[in-house]
Amino acid sequence: MNPEWQDLDFIDLVSERHLQLREITGKLWNETSNIYISNSEWYILSRIYKKKPTIALVTKSVNISRQATHKFIKKLEAKGLVAISSLENNKKDKCIQLTPLGEECYEKSEFLKAGIEQQIAAKIGTDKLELLREILTSDWGLGDD
Repeated sequence: MNPEWQDLDFIDLVSERHLQLREITGKLWNETSNIYISNSEWYILSRIYKKKPTIALVTKSVNISRQATHKFIKKLEAKGLVAISSLENNKKDKCIQLTPLGEECYEKSEFLKAGIEQQIAAKIGTDKLELLREILTSDWGLGDD
């Protein structure tokens, strides 16, 4: 364990592990791809994978400002990862979906994350990893569960 984490409270420890995992997945992605995708862009991609939501719905579902979300979506579109289209009966709202390249990148990232998960399971045990998953997905009584 990182000695700096020894005295952290639960919330800060979860945050540090999250940052560590995001850093590792980003590094792995960048080593295997020539398309740079930021953590915020991955977050948006995860919200639209296998869906065709409106941009407004995506904006509401991510914890990023509306302006920043629109900026990230424009970057994703410029990289050829998402396509934006108008709704048939609504000129104001626009839909967003992954392009074939976007789906390929997302699925490749999922494969890389599965490899990291296997490494963790090999180190701490599959039973502990499953218990951790169960704990993280259970209702903690915090209101948004």
